[in-house]
Amino acid sequence: MSPLPNHAKATKEKHLVYYQFKVPASTANLRVNQYLILFLSFLTLSITNIYPATAHKVQISPDVGATLHIEPNDNPRAGEPTQAWFALTRKGGTILPLQQCNCQLTVYAEPHTPGEPALLEPSLKPVNAERYQGIPGADITFPKPGIYQLQLSGKPTTGANFKPFEFTFEVTVAGGNAVNTQNSQDVNTENSVDLAAESNSIPPWAIAVPILAVLGVVLAIWHNKNKP
Repeated sequence: MSPLPNHAKATKEKHLVYYQFKVPASTANLRVNQYLILFLSFLTLSITNIYPATAHKVQISPDVGATLHIEPNDNPRAGEPTQAWFALTRKGGTILPLQQCNCQLTVYAEPHTPGEPALLEPSLKPVNAERYQGIPGADITFPKPGIYQLQLSGKPTTGANFKPFEFTFEVTVAGGNAVNTQNSQDVNTENSVDLAAESNSIPPWAIAVPILAVLGVVLAIWHNKNKP
């Protein structure tokens, strides 16, 4: 066989160089892109953890489960009337209405010692919320920002059949309108300062969007720069 012409030999050597060097480079670029995607994912999760979304609070006893929701959006503010309702359900998902429960609600300012009088004892009334009908609800006005404890206890009324229960929910109250604090207890001052600052903080999406946009541009530039 005759030797390859110089042009064919040069082309073959060029292809060998391409496969020897460009393929590993592409693999390296893929790995870098994967690392950047992972970094973006962790950044998003970190922002979400710093500013957690509000969620209903759930407690469970042997016979009854309770979900607490506070209007609006589980984010009560001091000095502003708010409605709290408790979705009581039996095993299997059957709704337990207030008419079948001799329920009592007490509110304590944290920290509190066992046996001390409750700060508030709101009256419970049947309310309709979401898919629940006739569940216990109450109107509450928290006097100051801080952390509160809501205790809901219940016993079956005549004709009902479930074991007595007592649920404890911790509620964080942000700063709001000033109200008359007569006959109320002092609420943790440090929590008040922190919560007031949090209520005026920048929304999480306002922080996440610019960061993700900048990183997206960096990723695009990197990809185009290393594109074969």
